[in-house]
Amino acid sequence: QARALTPQTAETDAIRFLVGTQSLRYDNQIHIIDFDDENNIINKNVLLHQVGEIWHISTSPADKGVLATCYNKTSDSKVVTCAAVWRMPKELESGSHESPDDSSSNTQTLELLCHLDNTAHGNMACVMWEPMGDGKKIISLADNNILLWDLQESSSKAVLSSSTALEGKGQLKFTSGRWSPHHNCTQIATANDTTVRGWDTRSMRQIYCIENAHGQLVRDLDFNPNKQYYLASCGDDCKVKFWDTRNVAEPVKTLEEHSHWVWNVRYNHSHDQLILTGSSDSRVILSNMVSISSEPFGHMVDDDELSDQEDQHQEEKIKEPLQDSVIATYEEHEDSVYAVEWSSADPWLFASLSYDGRLVINRVPRALKYHILL
Repeated sequence: QARALTPQTAETDAIRFLVGTQSLRYDNQIHIIDFDDENNIINKNVLLHQVGEIWHISTSPADKGVLATCYNKTSDSKVVTCAAVWRMPKELESGSHESPDDSSSNTQTLELLCHLDNTAHGNMACVMWEPMGDGKKIISLADNNILLWDLQESSSKAVLSSSTALEGKGQLKFTSGRWSPHHNCTQIATANDTTVRGWDTRSMRQIYCIENAHGQLVRDLDFNPNKQYYLASCGDDCKVKFWDTRNVAEPVKTLEEHSHWVWNVRYNHSHDQLILTGSSDSRVILSNMVSISSEPFGHMVDDDELSDQEDQHQEEKIKEPLQDSVIATYEEHEDSVYAVEWSSADPWLFASLSYDGRLVINRVPRALKYHILL
């Protein structure tokens, strides 16, 4: 069983994903999945993660060998969720196409670099790396706390540099968060209950708040990589919503294609009209949200290139705006899809992971790819 998936962010040449397992009976593992695009072969290496079920996994943007996990451990007969930063063995750091030979089946272990010590702050929900950073800044969300960490010399120590807490009635808990790649990486967005909030990481103050962003729990968030105020959210009301954080009264768009909780929403890193979502309806949906993308009109044709006949035809064509639509629905999973992620090396390739441990790698339909590129 598995629910944690991430691309290896710092690896931009080889197609590589990391999956974390959730087993109560066996030692948990991180599976390094390398996809050999030319031969359509998946190679897998396994690393031992000896400390508990993995709930969340994220990789350093600067160092291929470094990752963080949130995991369960039992302490004083209570289950707590902790977080730690790890390094993988040197020879596994970069994506290789060699299959490990059978003789070397002794599984290697992750090296612990440091714990993100959170005993005082509660259970960890997720760990986010500063997107454009040198891999030294991390934010973790623990219960109702936002904690900003500095990783010191060779990441062997994490120092808490600032923090803030959600104030309010009841048991407030963060479910997820994303660090914005815009505004010099000084903003993050968090989800708790049905609310989405924006924070300034310098002052640790709230900068916007979308109350009742969804009718039920908000599960996941993602920032548009190319449009600085645009944010996507999804949740247990089966909807995916798109927000302009300058005006949060209404979503800019809403997608209602899933029939159960939506666990994950991801913008394509290069072509922000492509949106991936995964849901407990066992489906992965790829949508084309052209109208709110950074290229809402597609490619305009230069008048000089056209003959008269083409000219008329072209003018008609430009008049029809491109429609937002579902491009494809992928039904290879038989269980809840807990994670979808784009490859950091190939913008047309993505992976999805369902609770039964099945990982599926798919690509954007070729016709659409050429439509976008040409």
